[in-house]
Amino acid sequence: MPAATDNFSKVFKAYDVRAVYPDPLNEELGKKIGYGVGKFMFDNNGGKGTVVVSRDHRPAAPSMAEALIKGIRAAGMDVVDLGRCDTSMQYFAVPHFDAAGGVQCTASHNPIKYIGYKVSGPGARPIGRDTGLAEIQKIAEGVDKLPQATGGYEQKDIWDDYRKHILGFMTKELGRPIKLYVDCCNGMGTTLLEKVFKGVPNLEITAINDTYTDDWAHEPNPLVAENMIPTVEGVRKTGADLGACFDGDADRCMLVDDQGNACGCDHLTAWLAAHFVAQSATDPAAETPTTIVYDLRSSKAVEETIKQLGAKPAMSKVGHVNMKALLRETGGVFGGELSGHFYFRNNSYADSGAITLAAALSVLGQSDQKLSELIAPFRKYPQSGEINFENEDKQGTMDMLEGKFKADATEILHLDGVSIDCWDTKGYWFNVRASNTEPLLRLNAEAKDQATLDELLETIKPKLGKVAEGH
Repeated sequence: MPAATDNFSKVFKAYDVRAVYPDPLNEELGKKIGYGVGKFMFDNNGGKGTVVVSRDHRPAAPSMAEALIKGIRAAGMDVVDLGRCDTSMQYFAVPHFDAAGGVQCTASHNPIKYIGYKVSGPGARPIGRDTGLAEIQKIAEGVDKLPQATGGYEQKDIWDDYRKHILGFMTKELGRPIKLYVDCCNGMGTTLLEKVFKGVPNLEITAINDTYTDDWAHEPNPLVAENMIPTVEGVRKTGADLGACFDGDADRCMLVDDQGNACGCDHLTAWLAAHFVAQSATDPAAETPTTIVYDLRSSKAVEETIKQLGAKPAMSKVGHVNMKALLRETGGVFGGELSGHFYFRNNSYADSGAITLAAALSVLGQSDQKLSELIAPFRKYPQSGEINFENEDKQGTMDMLEGKFKADATEILHLDGVSIDCWDTKGYWFNVRASNTEPLLRLNAEAKDQATLDELLETIKPKLGKVAEGH
């Protein structure tokens, strides 16, 4: 039992279950985790209900999903098995079936040797350590032998309903032909592209890495610049209007403009804001004005654009759990995060790479301008990008920075680390926040012009420590 408990502590994270397969995460643990999920949902749903289970493309996913299902059914919960699909289908399926919750068997963008589980509750609300995952772990650790299964089981194919849901975010048919170049990363974008976007009028698709294989062309993490190279080169070679790169479970979609330039997710948030404000205006149940949530690391252009549209800007702490919670709390229509996650009120306040692509196609297809021209107005301020620094005194350093820049600041926030806004006085702002797991500080800065940004970085970087490897 001590060894098993030790393994549980290795695989349960703050927001999900994730580790290397088969050691420490394997089918034996999977069954017990399934029982923990099932028992937690059984106890919190009046002793009845359904859990939606699905999986991604990883070699370990079929057997790990099967193990999870055995555990859930042993806890007395029924299971609806969606089979292989993108994670965002989970967020659609849980309310679609009025389920007690759902689990996607995935390790998202991690290397092929990883596997894991993303758990959601009623209404597709995320379940993290503070909202049930710690309790699920405790239940799983106490399992010796699974009881006999009493929960039911059925397989369901909901791709037609899901396609209708996703394409509903386009609002209008493409008004002109659009050439789309997509890197599926040998992941769930493969089926998503085939089942949802194939056959859309005026859409011509060229796809690469669109087969399932245990030998991926590259790791399915579009935040790594190297992994975006195939998309960038493909757009330039084919003359595509838009490039897209999905991560492994396709809940993220990074976009590339017609010039082969990767689009910053904050710039995309600003660009798509008008589309979702207009959608909200036609929703009789929506609050007026609507709210748009944005990552605190975002360009000033995002806040400016939201206000110009007559909507309310809401700044969020970094992380998908925080973004989803704030969007739900405010009843906002849309939210964007620099990690490539975009969130939608009419998608259970959850993220979806498919909806991101559908919305981008819709806006682009109704304009006679190129994407590079449409994005250009939001790329007006120079940015540092995120830079990591090795630092053993994270809080002390942030306190020191606050003291040094306080006199020039018009606003100082402690939403996530310290954000110091000297925009009106000195023409810059910056955020420094601490890593939760490593002795690192993360810097993001922006200025009204490059000279001001260079001067700020020259002043602040020596105070933060040594630039971490890879930066």
